[in-house]
Amino acid sequence: MRTITLLGSTGSVGKNVLDIIRRYPERFRAGILSSNENVSELVRQAKEFRPKAVVIGKKELYRDLEKELPPGIKPMAGAEALEEAASEVSDMVFLANSGTAALKPLLASVKKGRTIALASKEPIVSAGKMIMSAAAESGSRIIPVDSEHSAVMQCLTGRDISEVRTVYITGSGGSLRNVPIERFDSITVEEVLAHPKWDMGRKITVDSATLMNKGLEVIEARWLFDVPPEKIKVVIHPEAIVHSLVEFIDGTVSAAMFRPDMKFPILRALGHPEIISSDLARVDPPSLGRMTFEEPDNAKFPALGLAYEVLSQGGSVPAVLNGANEEAVGLFLKRKISFTSITRLVMRAVEAHKKIDDPGFEEIQACQKWAREEVLRSCLHG
Repeated sequence: MRTITLLGSTGSVGKNVLDIIRRYPERFRAGILSSNENVSELVRQAKEFRPKAVVIGKKELYRDLEKELPPGIKPMAGAEALEEAASEVSDMVFLANSGTAALKPLLASVKKGRTIALASKEPIVSAGKMIMSAAAESGSRIIPVDSEHSAVMQCLTGRDISEVRTVYITGSGGSLRNVPIERFDSITVEEVLAHPKWDMGRKITVDSATLMNKGLEVIEARWLFDVPPEKIKVVIHPEAIVHSLVEFIDGTVSAAMFRPDMKFPILRALGHPEIISSDLARVDPPSLGRMTFEEPDNAKFPALGLAYEVLSQGGSVPAVLNGANEEAVGLFLKRKISFTSITRLVMRAVEAHKKIDDPGFEEIQACQKWAREEVLRSCLHG
């Protein structure tokens, strides 16, 4: 029986994790659950899964949480409580909370040497060098949950990175793959959120449409697998069945294939290193028909090229990319800027930033805060 600390339990990924726990009650149990602000859903989950504690990110919601919880479940609140929960002894800390809010809990877990299932890419993007160095020192194990990085992990099992020629990160192309660039300035939030293959959170769906998501995944892969950036490539695969490919130095290629359902990489992470039998919908090769692979259109989606440039610069620049992108995507979802303004504002913030070569934790946080403010300043000044 594995006890799971699940941070971000009320989001899309978190709900999928709980569905896996529900399917395998003899293997997994929820030890701690958390949400940033969704008290009602967190309480509902607590009543079903009976964790020992639950955490609400916003302190002002503590009283609401406390009065609704059943007896025997400890209520906690605030960023410090999230760090405390991430540091608690458990068989696995599953980080499903989104964005840079996952950075502090991740670092707290890593420093304690915990086994971590990581679904949020932003912390590794912002502080990959620092996090992986801390993991090497503490003995912490980080198991990727992103479908692409889970696929790379599967392809690399038993292999040394020196045997790898190229890691191919696949992507469906997002909701705008077949939309002409001439329409991008007038594209609506609803059109962007209509992803053809995945049912994901709003922020990641917008990132998928700009291809920033692929760029962030390239940066994440560089740190998770210690792969030089020049060995990581992105390929568009609209069918979303092959989730990554790894070419080895002898010319052979391994691929990991599964249906576009986050339950597959979640189950693989929860059971790691064991592979657990499931009744999830399988890939049936004869029924797949034609599968296509295309080069990404960097002119149409400049965010991808920007991410590669940011990775080559290193230091504090990826943290700026991440912070600026979070702010710009948020503005788009609030209908305050156009779709094309997202990448344009992120580029401006990156260009205006004065790089710090080897930033510490506080500097990374400060850079992300500055990047968000820079995006807002750019909006005010046109």
